Amino acid sequence: MGRTLLLIGISMVLLFSFCPSAKAQQLVELQDPVTTKTVTVAEEHSATKAMMLSLLPGAGQVYNGQAWKIPIIYGALAGVGYYAYYNYDRMAMFKDEYLYRVNNNDTPSLADYASYPTSSIYNLYNSYNRNFQLMVIIAVGIYALNLVDAYVFGHLYGFQIDDDLTLAVTPGLQPTLAGWQPTMGVTLSF
Repeated sequence: MGRTLLLIGISMVLLFSFCPSAKAQQLVELQDPVTTKTVTVAEEHSATKAMMLSLLPGAGQVYNGQAWKIPIIYGALAGVGYYAYYNYDRMAMFKDEYLYRVNNNDTPSLADYASYPTSSIYNLYNSYNRNFQLMVIIAVGIYALNLVDAYVFGHLYGFQIDDDLTLAVTPGLQPTLAGWQPTMGVTLSF
C-alpha cells in the first residue's frame, strides 16, 4: 500500500510537471451576430472562482496562470501522505503488539521486539500515533495553503508593476522637535 501511494504521488508530480502553463485569457473575442464583426471583450478574473477551483488542488493555480505550483502541491501532499501511511502502519503494529501482550501476560507476538518491555511498546505506539496525527494536520495545512494561495493570487492576477519605477533622492529641510530651526536632511520620493 505504501508503494502504491508513493507511485501515485510520483506519477501525479510527473504528470503535472509536464503540463503546459495554462493562463486564463484576459480578452475574449466574440462575434456580433448582427454585424458579424469580431468584438474583443475583457473577461473578468475572479479570486473566488480561483479558490473554488482549488477545491481540487492545483486547479485554482492553473486558472491563475501558475501551473508551475501544481508539482509542489502534489509533491507535498504525496510526501505527507506517505509519512502518514507509514506512521499509521507502525502505530497499528505496535497497538496490536501492546494489546497482545496485555492479554497474554507480557508474551510478545513480534519476534523483532521480544526484548522490548511492554511499556516501551506502548511508548512506540504513542509516538507513531502522534506522528500520524501530525501528518494529518500538516496535510490539512497544505490543502488550506493551496486554497489561500489561489485566492490571494486570484486577487493579484491583474496587478501590474511597471518597469518605470523611480526613486528620487533630493536634499531637503526637516523641522526639529526642539525649535523652529530647520536642519538639512534627505527626502526620498518614490
